[in-house]
Amino acid sequence: MAEAAPGYELPPLKGGELAMGTLALSLGIFMNILDSSIANVSIPAIAGDFAVSPNQGTWVITSFAVSNAISVPLTGWLTQRFGAVRLFTLSTVLFVLSSVLCGLAPNLGMLILFRVIQGLVAGPMIPLSQALLLQSYPRAKAGTALAFWSMTTLVAPVTGPLLGGWITDNLSWPWIFYINVPVGIVSVVVTWNIYKTRETPTRKLPIDAVGLASLVLWVGALQIMLDKGKELDWFASTQIVVLGLVALVGFVFFLIWELGDEHPVVDLSLFARRNFWVGTLALALGYGVFFGNTVLLPLWLQQHMAYTATWAGIIMAPVGLLALVVTPLVGKNVHKVDLRFLSSLGFCVFALVLWMRTQFNTQADVVTLIMPTVIQGVAMALFFVPLVTLINSGLPPQRIAAASGLSNFARITAGAFGTSITTTLWENRAAMHHAELTEAINSASIPTAQALSGLANLGLGQGQAMSFINRSIDQQAYMLSAADIFAASAALFLSLIAVVWLARPVHGAAAVGGGGAH
Repeated sequence: MAEAAPGYELPPLKGGELAMGTLALSLGIFMNILDSSIANVSIPAIAGDFAVSPNQGTWVITSFAVSNAISVPLTGWLTQRFGAVRLFTLSTVLFVLSSVLCGLAPNLGMLILFRVIQGLVAGPMIPLSQALLLQSYPRAKAGTALAFWSMTTLVAPVTGPLLGGWITDNLSWPWIFYINVPVGIVSVVVTWNIYKTRETPTRKLPIDAVGLASLVLWVGALQIMLDKGKELDWFASTQIVVLGLVALVGFVFFLIWELGDEHPVVDLSLFARRNFWVGTLALALGYGVFFGNTVLLPLWLQQHMAYTATWAGIIMAPVGLLALVVTPLVGKNVHKVDLRFLSSLGFCVFALVLWMRTQFNTQADVVTLIMPTVIQGVAMALFFVPLVTLINSGLPPQRIAAASGLSNFARITAGAFGTSITTTLWENRAAMHHAELTEAINSASIPTAQALSGLANLGLGQGQAMSFINRSIDQQAYMLSAADIFAASAALFLSLIAVVWLARPVHGAAAVGGGGAH
């Protein structure tokens, strides 16, 4: 098999090969990202089939998240050892096989085991798809390549819950895994046929066993802590305290070891480059805030606005409309405009969207709920492409896979933090608002007496009337709490503008794959 010699930059693909290569890589990452969210709405069905509690069923999600988070930062090391094309193709094949095993799992224990395997083999797919896409396009069109990559990562998380809900309702939950088979086969066959002669250079590397073990330890502990924290009341739980200490000590040891090892399993030297660490920080923080709110909105709609899972998905889905239109435009022009300005504009649009959501009330109609989601598509287009371009700016082609692995690890971990923090704050703030709203409700209150009288006229007894009032207060409390979080998130997005301007000025795609400033 022909391989690119060290230092040799492959010519870009052209015409039909370029189109098919982009489609094949996009299908692979669409399938991958879809699987990180598609199971969420199927947990009740899975738990029911296996006769376990929904809490036990959530390990189907946790197991995938933990193993995936562990394998993503290993992408750079694995790419040097096996080559980007072989690694992407093998990962996709194993992902398809593990998906089939998940669907055939006879019990919860086996399903969790197969989800662990699925998460492990899925890790390199997203970073490598990014690296291979950048290899496929002329350097001046790197923004276009990243635009295609971003569109896939935007649509999949929104499609997952919607598709998962439909499959669970109309077929059966194993089909959320079986649908990966045809998609994966197409991705593997086309990718291998186009890219097999474009393999990246490989070299024999010793296995950094200590670094790998410490990575598994601290990332696994952190992910389980974040996933189980709310359920176990965070640091009131001994289990969460122990997991937190293990994660902290493991992380410190990992940093010390990796910075001193001759062949580290994760290339932390990338953080010596200013644009890499600034871009990664802005991407991680922004994605954490975005993803937390993406989880919060459908939760609020389903739990307190009487929306079905399908209708909550419909409210979330239009984020892709303007994103699909604007992302290619951003990609085409990213090399003409200061990346820091584009990112700042994206943060401003995010803040606008979240401010619009602070105006929601319990009477909000579908159009009112959907409009901010539609506008958010513009923010997403201005978020991913400039920041990913900034992260890769000045990096030689052989370091793109490692950079993509590290930045995606930071993004995924921040998403887990964002989800945990947002849902915990939502419940805590709702409890506070509930207490404030009930202060005025007592037997001496005229409005209370009038409300009880009106409900009595409708045939409700005293207990039923009080229960109805309490549910109404709950609905208002959670709505006010959500508005608080939307407002705080808007402020956080505006503050990220200051972060992104710490980067050195880069005019986009021309810097990707070049020497560039640190």
